[in-house]
Amino acid sequence: MTDFWISCGHHLVDREQGGGLLVTDEFLKVYLARPELIPPPDACVVEQTLYSALLSNPRMAISLSDIAAITDADARENWQVLIAFRDLLLRHKTLEGAYAELMRNGTGKTPLLFVNQLAHVILRNALDGVEDPLVVRAAELFFRTQRVTLHEGLLLGADEEIIGGINPAPQSPLVSMLGIPADAQIDVLNEENASGYWERSDQFDMAIDLTAGHAGLVALAEAMRRWIVHVHGVEVTIEPLSELREVNLAWYVGLDADATKIGDMMWNGDEIDEATMSRVVGLFALSFRDPSVVLDRVKGEPVYLILAMTPEKTIRMKPQNLVTGLPIRHLEAVS
Repeated sequence: MTDFWISCGHHLVDREQGGGLLVTDEFLKVYLARPELIPPPDACVVEQTLYSALLSNPRMAISLSDIAAITDADARENWQVLIAFRDLLLRHKTLEGAYAELMRNGTGKTPLLFVNQLAHVILRNALDGVEDPLVVRAAELFFRTQRVTLHEGLLLGADEEIIGGINPAPQSPLVSMLGIPADAQIDVLNEENASGYWERSDQFDMAIDLTAGHAGLVALAEAMRRWIVHVHGVEVTIEPLSELREVNLAWYVGLDADATKIGDMMWNGDEIDEATMSRVVGLFALSFRDPSVVLDRVKGEPVYLILAMTPEKTIRMKPQNLVTGLPIRHLEAVS
């Protein structure tokens, strides 16, 4: 079986019988390896003592008064955020359950980086055993912002951080440990170079063809199908569409903020100009294999999924919308 996305830390977690991810001390210690948490040489004794204690026992109880005793204000804030996130993970049997709570109750002060890292490792679990590199590359949209460009009639998506040079390596402490190269060269994933994706998967330096009617959107549909099966335990089929005309929009899910706005306009019967519609990257029809799990008002009708790019040509997909937004009778993720 081909391995991929080693930087997400999936080797550091255990798995329950039902397939969910169980948090381990090793997984928690990765967060302690982040540069924001490592005390500088001039850190106060309280912070240094707290850090050393957590390295020995990352599950130890930490009170607000413990954090309040830290001298540096920025350090106090970093510790508050980390401990709140750690406690969220420890409250649940699985990482999937923690993610579901975070999505349904709101992320609050949880950094987007932590949210994406959690989606990253859960998605790695959902895709375990996938042998098609295009499906795995398409799934990068779940947790990595893409920059879209039109090239020779093709709509190509590439990792925004890589092509922008903002952060050429994934923001994970595991990256330096694994020796993943920081220099990146963008190639468009195709049949000729597909086998090379696996060894490059942690570099996020391969672009994907998202043109309507091409294999990239089919691969994204498969990634979404696996995500839904994993977090909800229900079987679905997802079919990419070339256009959305004269349909009964009984239920729709925007896969990003811009797509949600466009879906709202369609729902309300508002006129949508050509420029706005041109920002729609993908349209999908989702059907449930078991109609009994679906809300009555949607039975017999597909759920439409909409993916769009911003006016600045970026895609910021929100996989949590597939956790909270589907018309399932008992919306319960694996916990």
